[in-house]
Amino acid sequence: MKYFFTITISLCFYLVASTQKTYIWCGNLIDGVSNLPKKEMTIIIEKNKIVSVEVGYVKPAVNDKTINLKTKTVTPGWIDMHVHIESEQNPNRYLNEFIQNPSDIAFESTVFAATTLNAGFTSVRDMGGSGVNISLRNAINKNLVTGPRIFTAGKSIASTGGHADPTNGYRQDLMGDPGPNDGVVNSSEDGRKAVRQRYKNGSDLIKITATGGVLSVAKNGSNPQLTEEEIKAIVETAKDYDMKVAAHAHGAEGIKRAIRAGVHSIEHGSLMDDEAIELFKKYGTWYVPTLTAGQAVTDSAKKQGFFPEIIAVKAIAIGPQLKNTFAKAYTAGVKIAFGTDGGVYKHGLNWKEFIYMTEAGMPVMDAIKAATINAADLLGMKNQLGSIEAGKLADIVAMDGNPLIDTQAFGKIVFVMKDGKVYKN
Repeated sequence: MKYFFTITISLCFYLVASTQKTYIWCGNLIDGVSNLPKKEMTIIIEKNKIVSVEVGYVKPAVNDKTINLKTKTVTPGWIDMHVHIESEQNPNRYLNEFIQNPSDIAFESTVFAATTLNAGFTSVRDMGGSGVNISLRNAINKNLVTGPRIFTAGKSIASTGGHADPTNGYRQDLMGDPGPNDGVVNSSEDGRKAVRQRYKNGSDLIKITATGGVLSVAKNGSNPQLTEEEIKAIVETAKDYDMKVAAHAHGAEGIKRAIRAGVHSIEHGSLMDDEAIELFKKYGTWYVPTLTAGQAVTDSAKKQGFFPEIIAVKAIAIGPQLKNTFAKAYTAGVKIAFGTDGGVYKHGLNWKEFIYMTEAGMPVMDAIKAATINAADLLGMKNQLGSIEAGKLADIVAMDGNPLIDTQAFGKIVFVMKDGKVYKN
């Protein structure tokens, strides 16, 4: 009988512990889908999911947990759809390519990941690196290191000499001739092989560089660098492997080729014209603007010696145009998802994108939706992420102040929960 009672009591303790809920009292709740905030609400969480959202401050059961955010503004965890989590721009970046080992990159990336999560970004889309980004994603998923949920492209795909050719700027005897395994393609068949290699390596999505770029050591920052046929082959193959395709593109011609070929999003889109805007709307293509990057590269280019001269010229020419392009696209009704190009500036400052978006004419609530439900939609994760609703994963952040009144509040994150676990409180 003694053993029976011992087992029964132990089982009761187990059942209580396993069904414990967390009640979050929210003074000001922006849920990611409503157009107006809600006052005095309670989010109820069990394990890693939201089970209900209730009006008023609901009293928890005896064994449940309460988190008091009555004086804070609560939103879904933010999603940055364009970061480079492995690195951070600095004057030594081009030297680092020759002196850093993969292990050096890996250790630094863990710091950048933790910083990003603590800034309120519970999910990110990593848009190209060395391949360490795949290992970092895996380590975070295993709870070995702290960071946001990562969806990564692994190594970007480019043409020879294109924006993501890894040997741009090297002396000629070091350039070699990288091929599809290294993400360099020069035909439709090369493109198909590169996609399959990304799949083999463990990428979640495909990133191509459809035009030149600002930060590559190459003269042109906006010329088309892949044919429409090559992009189409990449998109078709990615579809076979259930992967979406994002296209870095500054120049109008490269943007239009990429949209017609079927990419899911255009990154930057700095020099899009009216025809490109109409194609965005016709094909339902998403636009990820990265205004923070435009501001950051413009500011850095003004610092003597920060960039090689060939890059500084492009930064001054292209960076300042992003805000006007964004305003035009938003006014025209192009679908917009939040993305910053984190790593082109200091990680953790991703929240400044909200400031630049609203300065360019986007209402604050729309900017929040761009970083929550819209971003989740582009990810293909709308049923799990992007809003505070029953059945969604418990990704929740809170800030001091009200961003609908003062956008500086976005930089005052005091609470971060990802997948039901509190990382900052």
